[in-house]
Amino acid sequence: MRTRRKQPEVPAPGSPWSEIVPGLWMGGHAFAGRTGEPEFAVVRDEFDLVLTLLRLPGHGPDPGVEHHVWPIPDGPLDGTQLAGVIRLARAADDALEDGRRVLVRCYHGYNRSGLVVAHALVLAGHTSDEAIRLIRSRRSPWALHNELFVEYLRAGLPTARLLEELAE
Repeated sequence: MRTRRKQPEVPAPGSPWSEIVPGLWMGGHAFAGRTGEPEFAVVRDEFDLVLTLLRLPGHGPDPGVEHHVWPIPDGPLDGTQLAGVIRLARAADDALEDGRRVLVRCYHGYNRSGLVVAHALVLAGHTSDEAIRLIRSRRSPWALHNELFVEYLRAGLPTARLLEELAE
């Protein structure tokens, strides 16, 4: 489960973030602006909870906004990294149940954020395939193009975590 095939050139998304289900947003630090040139997204106070999977200083959120950072690669994850993904997905699910607005973000808002958002959707009752389809329809067809992350989701993140820990 620890391999990742080479990916094609992936276009930047056309918006900084997209609402996947009411209150749950998925996005990134970079997107293609109106002219097609790269722009950087800076979160202010649009969300109650921001979950960040890539540390880039200066991208917000504003002071007072709850913010959790768990940097992970866009590639094979070990058991500890998967445990962090599971923890963030639970935080997103809990916040949604409390009526809070949540942003999960990585660089483009495709893979790492997709993994967390998909698992939050699974926790809310969706199947992994439903979650993947929903994310791709709302964010971009390029969302979750990392086949390894799709395999993790289809196996179930707790199972994937156990398998990775056994392999370590």
